[in-house]
Amino acid sequence: MGLFADLPGETLGRLADRMQREEVSAGTVLVHEGDPGDRFFVLLSGLAGVTQATLGDRRVLKAGEFFGEVALTMHVPRTATVTAMTPCVVASCDEATFDELVRPLFADDGDDLTAA
Repeated sequence: MGLFADLPGETLGRLADRMQREEVSAGTVLVHEGDPGDRFFVLLSGLAGVTQATLGDRRVLKAGEFFGEVALTMHVPRTATVTAMTPCVVASCDEATFDELVRPLFADDGDDLTAA
């Protein structure tokens, strides 16, 4: 997966051990705009829509894409709502795991932090 491609095997294994996998049905809201951010998500399968109250529909997330990093990286409430458009499988980790294993990936590459 693109975001994790440069992680050493040992770090990737630790991350995989600490992530929780969940199957959700279409229509399930995964994160709500304005809520506190406490988890980082990777969409393993399916499609999810990203919306913002003031801007409406923003984009569609596909398998392999991630969300939830904005709230955790910037210590702000969720910036968007993410809703499963189809049945989805997501993997998520808590803030401590994000800070230890995932946050460093955002320090160097300047990725666009636009979803939740």
